[in-house]
Amino acid sequence: MNARRILERILFGSKNVRFDDLIKLAEAYGFRLERTNGSHHIFIHTGVRELLNLQDVNGMAKPYQIRQLLKLVEMYSLKIGE
Repeated sequence: MNARRILERILFGSKNVRFDDLIKLAEAYGFRLERTNGSHHIFIHTGVRELLNLQDVNGMAKPYQIRQLLKLVEMYSLKIGE
């Protein structure tokens, strides 16, 4: 599934987002994996001061971490493909 379709699903209220799909979305916005510590995947972005911490819970993403990604996207006016 491409990043735009994943974003559409999230914006239309889907709380069941696969962890792999959330990683694809984060990478589409320009985040890159800095390190992994256990189940924590830490992403960085050159234009964002905050770290993005995502966790894999039985193949699914945590809803509050989805909201954190969307908040960073909005706060920094990130675009898919940057």
